Amino acid sequence: MKTQAYLFMGVSTFFGLAALLYIYWSWQDTGAIEWTGTTALVVSIGFGWMIGYWLWQSARRSEHFHGLPAEERLDGEIAENAGEYGFFSPHSWWPMFVALSVAFTAVGVAIGWWMVIIGGFAIILTAIGWVFEYYRKEFQH
Repeated sequence: MKTQAYLFMGVSTFFGLAALLYIYWSWQDTGAIEWTGTTALVVSIGFGWMIGYWLWQSARRSEHFHGLPAEERLDGEIAENAGEYGFFSPHSWWPMFVALSVAFTAVGVAIGWWMVIIGGFAIILTAIGWVFEYYRKEFQH
């Protein structure tokens, strides 16, 4: 995970340098800062560093308790990572309903704020349904 963290942080740093060049060239060309591209680059810097820092901290914590993972060691074997990675629901309809609620809300921004309010309520309800899917009926744990 440290390699992934360094990649995220490195690409974000590149976006920082690109943002500086973008601001400079837009200022030279038009005499003003072009805010759309500048904002997109600055936001990508923040997002990349946020993910990279989280991966780096997770790797540090994991190495402290479990040692280096197989993908970080030179003598690591592929078979060391075999096993169960987690539980993935093969039959859940909730992700589709959450996505439809988000799409409804996004369209509501263009059409009317009443749709945003209804969509926000739908997002909350569908997210609750997705989270608590395995707490009742035949799939109860």
